[in-house]
Amino acid sequence: VTVLGTPAEEQGGGKIDLINAGAFDGLDVVFMAHPSQENAAYLPDVAEHDVTVKYYGKASHAAAYPWEGVNALDAAVLAYNNLSVLRQQMKPTWRVHGVIKNGGVKPNIIPSYTELEFYLRAPSMKDLSVLTEKVENCFKSAALATGCKVEIKGGENDYYNVLPNKSLQKVYKENGKKLGIEFISEDCVLNGLSGSTDFGNVTFVVPGLHPYFYIGSDALNHTEQYTEAAGSQNAQFYALRTAKALAMTALDVIFKPGLLEEVREDFRQVKLKEEGQINPV
Repeated sequence: VTVLGTPAEEQGGGKIDLINAGAFDGLDVVFMAHPSQENAAYLPDVAEHDVTVKYYGKASHAAAYPWEGVNALDAAVLAYNNLSVLRQQMKPTWRVHGVIKNGGVKPNIIPSYTELEFYLRAPSMKDLSVLTEKVENCFKSAALATGCKVEIKGGENDYYNVLPNKSLQKVYKENGKKLGIEFISEDCVLNGLSGSTDFGNVTFVVPGLHPYFYIGSDALNHTEQYTEAAGSQNAQFYALRTAKALAMTALDVIFKPGLLEEVREDFRQVKLKEEGQINPV
């Protein structure tokens, strides 16, 4: 049994660096769990690509001779609005969200530089590449309309979607129910959306299990309320119960005849479907 600390999930993808360094070589299965508002053996974590966009214009006095300037803030605003218009043609499972990190210096100076940061998400890497092209066209057209130069730089690592493993999920749910865990329905799982994680990349190289678990609070993730709930004594019970269910699942993989081969076969089939080598059922 190997215990790996995997930092930097939210910025840069620490697990991807660990994959490249060989940290997952020779492992049979990999488990981790993530806190949430419900219990699920699997949620459809999606693929993610982040992008930084920089517009370069020309500064000028905004009142005396604005016509001498090239407004980089106009480019940033147009890009943001282009994406808002694009949403009508986006699939319901696609997500685009971002911020303007730098919008200028002073109101009486035509901004010569602006910077945006966006996250793009889609259920698969194939969909993500289509979405990325559409979004980059929105950025480029804003530069063309305003006369700015644009620099588009993708993140160092893309996050892959988490591949499901039904054999592992089935055993984990059986163990979780023995400990009193109540799981959401399959319909909720299939129709639900989640975030993105560098654990998705791990599931492309080794069979993985990435359940979500309730921590005794209905607060939403990435809020101050959830931070407080996650650090409470009440949450420790739920975290330990989830850890026990994972440990029981690991023991099943080790000792149940044939289970590991079932897990490996699920992994092979799902990965083949994802890579487009066979048609989905």
